[in-house]
Amino acid sequence: MIEDIKKTLWATADKLRANMDAAEYKHIVLGLIFVKYISDTFQTRRDELTTRFADPADDYFLHDVDAEMLADELEDRDYYKEVNVFWVPEAARWETLRSQAKQADIGKRIDDALSLIEAENPKLKGILDKRYARVQLPDGKLGELVDLVSTIGFGESGDTAKNHARDLLGQVYEYFLGQFASAEGKRGGQFYTPASIVKTLVAVLAPHHGKVYDPCCGSGGMFVQSERFIEAHGGKIGDVSIYGQEANPTTWRLAAMNLAIRGIDFNLGKEPADTFVRDQHADLRADFVLANPPFNISDWWHGSLEGDPRWVYGTPPQGNANYAWLQHMLYHLKSTGRAGIVLANGSMSSSQNSEGDIRRAMVEADKIEVMIALPGQLFFNTQIPACLWFLVKEKRVRNGEVLFIDARKLGSMISRVQCEFTEEVIDKIAATVAAWRGELDAGEYQDVVGFCRSVALAEIAEHGHVLTPGRYVGAEAVDDDDGTFGDKMQRLTEMLGEQMAHGMELDLLIRRQLGGLGYDF
Repeated sequence: MIEDIKKTLWATADKLRANMDAAEYKHIVLGLIFVKYISDTFQTRRDELTTRFADPADDYFLHDVDAEMLADELEDRDYYKEVNVFWVPEAARWETLRSQAKQADIGKRIDDALSLIEAENPKLKGILDKRYARVQLPDGKLGELVDLVSTIGFGESGDTAKNHARDLLGQVYEYFLGQFASAEGKRGGQFYTPASIVKTLVAVLAPHHGKVYDPCCGSGGMFVQSERFIEAHGGKIGDVSIYGQEANPTTWRLAAMNLAIRGIDFNLGKEPADTFVRDQHADLRADFVLANPPFNISDWWHGSLEGDPRWVYGTPPQGNANYAWLQHMLYHLKSTGRAGIVLANGSMSSSQNSEGDIRRAMVEADKIEVMIALPGQLFFNTQIPACLWFLVKEKRVRNGEVLFIDARKLGSMISRVQCEFTEEVIDKIAATVAAWRGELDAGEYQDVVGFCRSVALAEIAEHGHVLTPGRYVGAEAVDDDDGTFGDKMQRLTEMLGEQMAHGMELDLLIRRQLGGLGYDF
């Protein structure tokens, strides 16, 4: 049922956007869905109060009230705040907007409604994107979009229904984010990390308490999956505090709305800002860090970062921020904290511009806990192969060892160009890490050739502190008569890709060495 709702809504919404760019259109659609939800939940609470005020057996029963007094009582904001429902002024309620959907100035009316909602709810100040009056949609399309969003019903009553409504909204919201990411191509990945990657990070880290931090939070997907993990394991979302930062202003707003609709309390800093230059949580020491920073960004450096206290293991190269992200996250961990980070594969083996020295220092300091190689085609925005780094501030178990997991062959294709991890694969990876850590009821850890291996730091040093899992886990025995031509071709293509990448690294190193001897290329 929910799948049909999501697909129908998307198909209609996508049709309505005509020639409008998906990057712009997503804010129009998601903003309206947000307003519809908070208006519906407000009306549901209002209906509930009306019933309870009239029930003599209820604590809220009102004696001898007329219609005017009842109307005044229903306008008391405290009734809504106590159940974490946003107050929606009458002029901003969805029914008011829907009745005006065919007006020529519907865009301005929506902007005015958003201003009213922000004024009444300080938590939303500066978050709602008021761009409807200048939206570049053909005449009538915005009104049609309002009519479409009107078909999404979030207005059921009761705790179970309220949770269902919130979950429905969350699923619609997340589905639309994913579809927009796919429609936008490269740029889409800047705000959306595919769910199976986030689920893998969360499953391995198990962020069930304390402070959870994402220094490049995009649309907030890490936090949403953390919430689901906590609830699935019998905990309460209130057991964690959410901290995030995002530089892109519109994406920062998306994250705030994504968290607000789920009732998650959050601190995304006072404003959108660059994490390196204007750290919004400079004093934060988190229990868990989850992040998917942009890969290999070259324009991140600023002169003020010279000698920054975050660069414990060496100053990152100015042309690539990968090792700045790793050290930033380590810096923000508590002594008992853990971090999970998505990075490009090159981060595991690069020796350019001090990266190899920083990686060696991190390995020798025993800050690296687990390394996981991922399949290709997981991301909307890049075909660059990626990996997961898991860091610890201070190791409590498995001192002097790193767990390597090669999951490159475990992806499942969900479209011609898109791959993901199934729940079974995510559970397998999480169970392997839990057993390796010696967690209660996790079973006994064992190396599995071709999949996982626990490796001592001395052996990693022998490999030049390269952290590519394929170097350590070994290869599965392959029966020449087993498998299709396609399977063999994929394996050979992957091997060729690795060899070519390694060859390019060696070529670059040779050129640099010869250049130092005065040879010109």
